[in-house]
Parts: sequence; structure tokens; C-alpha cells
Amino acid sequence: MSKQIRVGGLTVGGGAPVAIQSMCNTNTADVAATVAQIHGLEAAGCEIIRVAVPDMESAAAIGAIRKAIHIPLVADIHFDYKLALRCAEEGIDKIRINPGNIGSHDRVRAVADACRERGIPIRIGVNGGSLEKDLLRKYGGVTAEALVESALGHVRLLNDCNFDDICISVKCSRVPVNMAAYQMLHEKTDYPLHLGVTEAGTPKMGELKSAIGIGGLLCLGIGDTLRVSLTADPVEEIYAAKRILAAAGIRQTGPNLISCPTCGRTKYDMIPIAEEVERRLQSCTKPITVAVMGCVVNGPGEAAAADVGIAGGQGEGLVFSKGKILYKAPQERLVDALMEEIEKL
Repeated sequence: MSKQIRVGGLTVGGGAPVAIQSMCNTNTADVAATVAQIHGLEAAGCEIIRVAVPDMESAAAIGAIRKAIHIPLVADIHFDYKLALRCAEEGIDKIRINPGNIGSHDRVRAVADACRERGIPIRIGVNGGSLEKDLLRKYGGVTAEALVESALGHVRLLNDCNFDDICISVKCSRVPVNMAAYQMLHEKTDYPLHLGVTEAGTPKMGELKSAIGIGGLLCLGIGDTLRVSLTADPVEEIYAAKRILAAAGIRQTGPNLISCPTCGRTKYDMIPIAEEVERRLQSCTKPITVAVMGCVVNGPGEAAAADVGIAGGQGEGLVFSKGKILYKAPQERLVDALMEEIEKL
């Protein structure tokens, strides 16, 4: 089991629930726009939010942003250690940095001291696109071994400064390399791991890559927090993260809809009915399993674990629960009948 760290009021690692993260795409110095976006992300289910801090104006805005939101705030910093020091002064909850790219040992120590004094954890964020040149030469490119060696080298820099409040990420846009790096890191250290597939792309392919690269690791018991990186509105990252957590059996925040792919035994137009059920379940928060099955012959049996479900026939269908048939209903009333049973649960 991984170590635990505290990010604001949230526990990460050590068996705590896997936390969902995202990152703002606003100008951080624009406090009003950034806070508005974070409020939208909070409403969608974001639990940790990160903002870019490319300059001192952005760092100076951290305090005002932090006071206006309800979830932990993370500063994303590269190269300039003074930005990290200012964010610490402004009350940031966590800093994402690569200790190796902010200069001398004295600068690393200054950041470590400022964070230790205030109880601010540091995420060491290694990306395939920013690996050290000597590691690229050593391993012949971006490999899992190179990512892990880079991360552990950064850990040593912080450990040498008597700092151990650490989270690690080793992200790569190539899913197999990404997964191998996290598996290797999981074996070598017990620091909490921040999962993600960097530069995953637009929602259609990006969610698929993330479902494999993040969901696969979660199914192996690896990972303590995650961000789904999409070229889209950040709210889409939260919805994708929820779907991945649900598919991996980690967290169910609403209904789990199961449906069969249809076959020659299907006697009704099932696909639009399944889509209608999915649409009507969007506002439901009950942690139940709902089934839409293609035939009355196998449907109730194949979906015997469902809390409630429907299976279609010629002109009519069945409403069932836990494999037991409740009653028959005309095909045009099947969805309404299903929703009525869900209301009773």
C-alpha cells in the first residue's frame, strides 16, 4: 500500500479513494475566469484542480483563487523556483514540479523548506516529452526505464533536502510505455502515484487511451489519483474519469447500465431503447445496475445480477429484477415501466 499525503483537506494514497483531478485552461492571472471554471469543475465532480503558474502575476493570484474555491489547488511550475516560493506563501495546497529543472541544489532546498514548513506536498511530474537528454541517450529514447530513473532521481533530490511528502507521475503519450513505467515505479517505491496518459488527444481517442492506460493500472491495484488529459473542455475530463473509475470497478457514482450487443434472436428495435434508457438515467444517482437485453429467452438469465432490467420480445417485453420476471409490458411502455421500477429502488 502506498504512503498517504494530504492535499488540502483531501487524503491521497494509503487506501484512500482514488481522487479525480483536472487542470484549468484559463489564464491563471484572470482570477474571475479561473474561479468560474473551477466552480464548474467542482459541480462536475472534480476533487483536485491544477492551474498553470508561468509567471509571477499568476503566482500572485493563487491566494485569491484558493479562497474562492472548495477543492484543493495545485500549482504547475516549471524552471523558476521563485514561483513555487510565492505559491507557497499564497497558500497553495500542492506543487507540481520537476526538482531537476529549477536549478541549483540551493533552489531545490528553498522550495523543499518552504513546502515542509507549510505542509505542502510536491508532485514530481515526469513526462516523456521532457526527459533529460542523458537519459534519452542512455536508453535510446523514451522508455519505461528512462521515465522511472528520472522520477527516482528527482525523488533523491528532495530526499536530500529532508523532504518526503511526495507524489509521483510518469506520463507518456504511448500507452504501453506509460503502463510499464507505472508498474515499474509501483514495484520500486511506495509513494502515491498520480495516473495519466499525457497528450491523450481529443475525447474520442483520448478517453480510449486513458481507459486502457489508467483503467488497466487501476484494475491492477496501481494508482492513487488520476487526471484524464483531453483536448476538450476540462469538464469532459471529469466525466471521462468517472466512467473509467466505474468501468474499473473502483467507484460507482450512479447507475451501471449493461446491455447486450443484439443478435438474430432480438425481436425489437433495441438500440434506440438502450440509448433512451441511458439518456434518462443521466439524472439518476442510485448505485444500481440496470439491464437492457435483447431477448426474453436469455435476457433475464444473462442479466441476473441486475437490480432491474427489461428484455424485449415480439410486440411486448419483460420487466425483471435479479433474474426474476416481474411482469410483461407492451413494447412502447418498456422504458417507462423500467423507470418506474427504478423509482421504487
